[in-house]
Amino acid sequence: MRIISGKWKGRRFIAPNNLPTRPTTDFAKEALFNILNHQLYLDEIKVLDLFAGIGSISLEFASRGAVKVDAVEQNPTCVQFINESIEKIEAKEIEVFKHDVFQFLTRSLHDKYDVVFADPPYDLEEEDYNKIVSLVFDNDYIEEEGMFILEHPKNISFEDHPKFSEHKKYGNVNFSFFYL
Repeated sequence: MRIISGKWKGRRFIAPNNLPTRPTTDFAKEALFNILNHQLYLDEIKVLDLFAGIGSISLEFASRGAVKVDAVEQNPTCVQFINESIEKIEAKEIEVFKHDVFQFLTRSLHDKYDVVFADPPYDLEEEDYNKIVSLVFDNDYIEEEGMFILEHPKNISFEDHPKFSEHKKYGNVNFSFFYL
């Protein structure tokens, strides 16, 4: 994994081979952050990274100046890897929660975020993808004028969702953007 831009630009982290993750490709991550750079001041935002995996998106947001990044990941080996990466670069703005995302999103007391990003396992059922979208919006995780970005397989479409804005495809990576 490589940090593409910001204060830790070029830093590489070698994740163990046995992790059950599918990190967002550098190509897709770079395209995503190009979009975000034109819409947000990344050095003024709070981010929630759901299904954080090895922390690639969390670290990228922190490197680009996000004031707070909360990463939620259930796998203990992934959580350990993220925490080790954070420690190496002293990324004090990132906090990792070892938690099931679905349970995490039902908490009654929580922060609101400018950006919520979710990269669930591609083998989830379509109804679970829809459940993630519902939990994020129904439980009020997004700040006014905030956005939710969902990475998903190509066979799932959210175009009928009332908060859906656009779909972007980069190679095999698909992002759907939702706005409050």
